[in-house]
Amino acid sequence: MKILKFGGKSLTHGNGFEKTIEIILDKVNNNKKIAVVVSAIANATDVLEEILEKAVKKEAYLEQFLAFKKYQQANFKLDLTEEFQLLEKTFEGVTLLGDYSKKIKDNVLAQGEVISAKVVTQALKEKGVNAHFSDARLLIKTDENYGNAQPLDSLSKKNVINHFKQNNGTTVNVITGFIGSNNNNDTTTLGRNGSNYTASLIANYLDAEELQNYTHVDGIYTANPDLVSDAKKIDFLSFNEANELANFGATILHAKTIDPLLEKNIPLRVLNTFNHENKGTLITSTVDKEGIKSLSVLENVALVNLEGRGLLGKTGVDARIFKVMGDHNISVSIISQGSSERGIGIVVAADKASKAIIELEKEFENDFYSKDVNKISAIDDVSVISIIGQDLSTFHKPYSALIKNKIVPILFNNTVTGKNVSLVVNKSQLNKALNVIHGEIFGVSKKINIAIFGHGLVGGTLINQILNSASTIEKRKDIKLNIFAIANSKKIILNKNGITQDWKNEIENNGIPYTIQGVIAYANEHHLENLIAIDNTASSKFVENYISLAEHSFDLVSSNKVANTLSYDFYKKTRKALADNQKNYLYETNVGAGLPVIDTIKLLHHSGENVTKIKGVLSGSLSFLFNTFSANDIPFSEALKQAIDKGYTEPDPREDLCGNDVARKVLILARELDLQNEFEEINIQNLIPENLRQGDKANFLSRLTELDVAFAKIKADQKPNHVLRYVGELSGDLQKEKGNLEVKLISVPLDTALGQLKGSDSFFEIYTESYGDRPIVIQGAGAGSAVTARGVFGDILRLSDKG
Repeated sequence: MKILKFGGKSLTHGNGFEKTIEIILDKVNNNKKIAVVVSAIANATDVLEEILEKAVKKEAYLEQFLAFKKYQQANFKLDLTEEFQLLEKTFEGVTLLGDYSKKIKDNVLAQGEVISAKVVTQALKEKGVNAHFSDARLLIKTDENYGNAQPLDSLSKKNVINHFKQNNGTTVNVITGFIGSNNNNDTTTLGRNGSNYTASLIANYLDAEELQNYTHVDGIYTANPDLVSDAKKIDFLSFNEANELANFGATILHAKTIDPLLEKNIPLRVLNTFNHENKGTLITSTVDKEGIKSLSVLENVALVNLEGRGLLGKTGVDARIFKVMGDHNISVSIISQGSSERGIGIVVAADKASKAIIELEKEFENDFYSKDVNKISAIDDVSVISIIGQDLSTFHKPYSALIKNKIVPILFNNTVTGKNVSLVVNKSQLNKALNVIHGEIFGVSKKINIAIFGHGLVGGTLINQILNSASTIEKRKDIKLNIFAIANSKKIILNKNGITQDWKNEIENNGIPYTIQGVIAYANEHHLENLIAIDNTASSKFVENYISLAEHSFDLVSSNKVANTLSYDFYKKTRKALADNQKNYLYETNVGAGLPVIDTIKLLHHSGENVTKIKGVLSGSLSFLFNTFSANDIPFSEALKQAIDKGYTEPDPREDLCGNDVARKVLILARELDLQNEFEEINIQNLIPENLRQGDKANFLSRLTELDVAFAKIKADQKPNHVLRYVGELSGDLQKEKGNLEVKLISVPLDTALGQLKGSDSFFEIYTESYGDRPIVIQGAGAGSAVTARGVFGDILRLSDKG
C-alpha cells in the first residue's frame, strides 16, 4: 500500500482540487492500493484562526465565516451542517466569554481537516470510487498537550490496523490529517504541518510501501525557490538530511515526519500536484552522495543573550537555562556560547522571547545581585540559515562571500556531526544572505550585479561588450553578469533582472532622475548581491560617492582618473574606507588603457622590488598625435583632427594637450609606489598657447590652425632622424616620501624603441634595482573606447573571480 498525502494548496478549489482527484483516480484505475491523508482545503486553518481571534476580540466575523462556508462546500451535494453548527456555536460562545482555551482552539481548527476529508470523499464517490471518510480522531490517540499533541503509539497503531481491517472492501480511505483525540475523546492537534506527521504515522502502522507527499512544488530544493530564484530541485535525500532540513525550518516537512518512516525504512517521495509527470524528491535511508544538500530557514525567531563575566568556570549554567525553557514549554533551536562562558545565546520562537527573558531573569535573580550576570536581552527580527551538509573545512567559502557582501552573522554554530552549520542573521538581510550563500556553494552561476555610471564612448562600448559576452562568460566561468543600472549625469534606468540591448532607447525615453543613495536603496530593496559600481565618467563630483558606495557593499571599477589624483588626503581616506569595508577598487585603465601597467608596478612594489624610474608615452591620444605629425608632412592641426575623428582625444582635446591627463597618470603611478606627491607638484609642459587656453570648446576647435606655426618650428628644430614624443617621467629617490614628476615634449632618435612607436600605442619603461639599466618594457594600444572598455571589463572579471 502507498499513502498519499495532499497539502492545502493541492486542495484549493479549481485547478488544485481537480488535479488531486485526477491523481487519486489514476491510482485507482491502475489498481494501486492506496490510502489518502488530507490537510484542510486551501488556507482554511488560517481563516479559522483569524475568525477565532475576531470572536475573542468581539469584532465582526460573520461575513468572513459565511464566505468560509461557501468556499469550503463548493458545489458538492454534501451535508456539513454538523461542522458548521459546531463552529458557529463555538464562535458565539467565545464572543460572549471573551476568551478561549487551547482545547477549544484545537476543536475549531480540526474542522478544517474534517470538512476537507468529507469533501474529497464525496468528490471521489461522485466519480464512482468506493471512498470512505476516516476521522483520525478515532484512530490517532494522543496525550492532552493541546496544540502540539504527542501520539500514543501502541493504541494508535492498534486503532489504525483495526480500522483498515474493518474497511477492507473500501477502495480509498480518506483520512483527516493534523488531528487526533485524547483518552477523553477530546479533539487534539499535532501542531502546524501536522498532516505530514499523520501520514507518516499511518504509513508506519500499515507498513506502507511508500509515502507520497503531494504539494505545490516539484520537490525539495537547494533553497526556498520563493527566496532564491536559482534554487535547484534535489532528486535524492537521505532521512538524516531530510530530518536536518525539517528541524531547521524546511516547511515542506514536519520536524517529526521522518522518524516513523525511518523506523520502518519507508521511502518518502515529495511530489507536485500540479506537475504530475515530475518524479519529485525521493527520501530514503541511502545517502546519495556527500556534500551540501540544501539551505533551510527558520523565520520568526529571536536571539536571547545571557551575558556575565561571573559565568566563567561556573558549572550548571546551561542546565539552569534549559530547565527554565523546558518548564515554560519554550523550544530552543540553537544554543551558542564562547569558550569563556561569558556569553550564552539561544534561539527561540519570536513570540516566546519576552517570556524567556522574564523567566530567565527570575532564575538568575541572585546572579544579578552578585554581578555574575550582567544582562539578559533579546535581538528580535533575526532569521536562522542552516547549510545542510556543510563541512567546517569548506565553511570559509560561504562565510567569506557573506562578509564580502557586508553580511556579518550574529552567531553561528555547527552540529555534533560537523556536517551542518547554522547562521543567525538580521532578518532584513535574509534574502540577500541566502542568495549569496547559494550562489557560492551550489552549481549555479555566481551572480554579479553591476551599476554603470557614464555611457559615453567607453561606457557605451563596455555595456555592449558585457551584454554580448554575458552568455559565453556564464557558460565558461559560471559567472552571471547582470547590469541592473545604467546612468548618465541626469537619468538612470533600473532593472533588477538586467538591462536589455535596447538600453539606449530605455534611458532616453524612460530614464528617471536619481541619487547614489537611491541606487543603494534599490540594491538593498531587491537583495542584490556581489555589487560592482563602474565609474566611466570623467567627473570630479562623482568620485565623492566612492566612499558611500564602498560602505554599502559595492566594489569599485573606474576608468575615471580623478579619484586617484585628488589630494593625497582624499586618496588615503578612500583607501581606508575600502579597507574598513573590505571592498576592492580596480582602475587598470587609468594608465595605459588595457595594458597591465598598474598591475605590474603593484606586483614589483609589493614584492619588495625597488623601482627607480618610470618613463614613457603614457597617453595613447598624444602618442597617435605626435606619431602622425612626426611621420607625415602635414600641419599639426590636421594630425589633431585625425586624433579627434578617431575618438582618441577627450571631447575637449585641450584636456590632452594641456598635459594634465599625462600628469594624472604619472601621479597615479607615483602613488602606487606609496609616494605622497600632489598634482600641483608636477612639472607640466602645456602644449596649448596661452591665447587658446580659455573660451569654450567650439571656439577652440574653430582655431586649430593657430597651433600650426609653433609646432612646425618645434618639428623643424629637431636633429636629423629625430621624432617628437610627449612623455611622462617619474624619477628621483623613490624610497623617500616624494619623487620628481615631469611631463614634457621631447625629441628622440628615430631608431630607439621610443622613436619606433606607431599609431596610438602607449610605451612604458620601468627601471628597477634588480633589472639595472635594462628596463621592463610594456607597449601596446593605449587609446580607443574599445580598448579602454575591454580593460574595464577585465577589472570586472577580476573582481568576479575573487572569493
